[in-house]
Amino acid sequence: MFPKPKPSLKPNTYAYESEPMVKATGFREYDARWLFGSEINLMGVEALGLGLGALIHELGVEPRVVTGHDFRSYSASIKMALTNGLLAAGCRVYDIGLALTPMAYFAQFDLDVPCVAMVTASHNDNGWTGVKMGANRPLTFGPDEMARLKAIVLDGKFKFKSGGAYEFVENFPARYLADLTERRPKLKRRLKVVCACGNGTAGAFAPQALQKIGCDVVPLDCELDHTFPKYNPNTEDLKMLHAMRDAVLKSEADVALGFDGDGDRCGVVDNEGEEIFADKVGVMLARDMSAQHKGAVFVADVKSTALFATDPVLLKNGARCDYWKTGHSYMKRRVNEIGALAGFEKSGHFFFNKPLGRGYDDGLIFAFAICDMLDRNPDKSMADLKNALPKTWSSPTMSPHCPDEIKYKIVEDVVKQFEREAKNGGKVAGQPIRDLVTVNGVRVTVEDGTWGLVRASSNKPELVVVVESPVSEARMREMFKAVDAVLRQHKEVGEYNQTI
Repeated sequence: MFPKPKPSLKPNTYAYESEPMVKATGFREYDARWLFGSEINLMGVEALGLGLGALIHELGVEPRVVTGHDFRSYSASIKMALTNGLLAAGCRVYDIGLALTPMAYFAQFDLDVPCVAMVTASHNDNGWTGVKMGANRPLTFGPDEMARLKAIVLDGKFKFKSGGAYEFVENFPARYLADLTERRPKLKRRLKVVCACGNGTAGAFAPQALQKIGCDVVPLDCELDHTFPKYNPNTEDLKMLHAMRDAVLKSEADVALGFDGDGDRCGVVDNEGEEIFADKVGVMLARDMSAQHKGAVFVADVKSTALFATDPVLLKNGARCDYWKTGHSYMKRRVNEIGALAGFEKSGHFFFNKPLGRGYDDGLIFAFAICDMLDRNPDKSMADLKNALPKTWSSPTMSPHCPDEIKYKIVEDVVKQFEREAKNGGKVAGQPIRDLVTVNGVRVTVEDGTWGLVRASSNKPELVVVVESPVSEARMREMFKAVDAVLRQHKEVGEYNQTI
């Protein structure tokens, strides 16, 4: 038997040490995230492992699971608690140790194991933990699986089974790096690349991966330090991007490539020290890839630039883009469903199908694609390729605080407000509404092509706001002001993490 989880327990008590605590809001749309200690305890993580094992059996999938952990002071202990639960549920666990999330995805193929449970808080700040899970490679869980897992865990509907076993897979990173680097030719162009890791997990792997394909690597914060002393390893964080800028200018590098806390995302700064938001990098790569694969289909998330639909080079190459829900599980699923060559998220999750990848998001494959693009354009710099794009003015991802318990209701109200405006011929930022996309929150586009997006964050107590204009920076700021005015009608919406 195992106790039914409690939503909260007081630390430093007998109950906290002998009962599972699992806060319901930690079950997100497509993975799980909690503040360790205050929202989940180690017995709560065991309960999660028991629940995941029960769900795997319920899905009729062979109960064999790859697990690994990111580099945080508490991640290894959380992984072992999760493993205890999986073993009690009758699962065979293959532990690859300290790993990048895409390394765990690769292990599903390389070890021929159907399921994955990677312990990582991804790009979240210290204090957070979580698990990215899947039982149908290369896909990860979506809302249906997460809702069922939540019900099993919170209701304590565990099923203890025999047959559980544990195996530690030694030196697995070497197999992953060999697969990435030995199945492709080395670069012809000698590229000097700043490799930025924010003292996170990628520091153990990314520099040598780039060296193996022929890059001259300038390491930046690649020493493992789980206190993240300079900035959080988040490739959308301006502190990290500015550190990359400074390193590029100091070293006169061709490009800076930064990796988030679990290595499934990449951020880019060009040779002139300008950060290039990942959606614009996606357009650059789509141009490069569609020149080699005529009629290519791509997927972009709703936070991404409108250039995927309007860029003249992509149109000339016969490329087509499908805008879809933000979120690594949603995007993976969509890329695989429609057989897209690649998928691009503004957050830096890029998904490559054959011949580059296996359909999952991998920051190193993203980085290699950048290097290959530069290799195919030996007379052009990263800045040249960026400047060849039609000019737009776009914001970073901006996230005002909003409690998990109410954020989806607020977004629902915002969607309805913009739908009323559109129906009644209203204006946003001084212009009539041309288009509304409500597949994931609301993306409102006005007559001159300027647009703004509001959605709920899938993994933090926040909303997400992005704005872009093909006209001017002033129009971009006007759209932000208009969108923010709508949000300020809701007192629960707090301060932004960053703004324009």
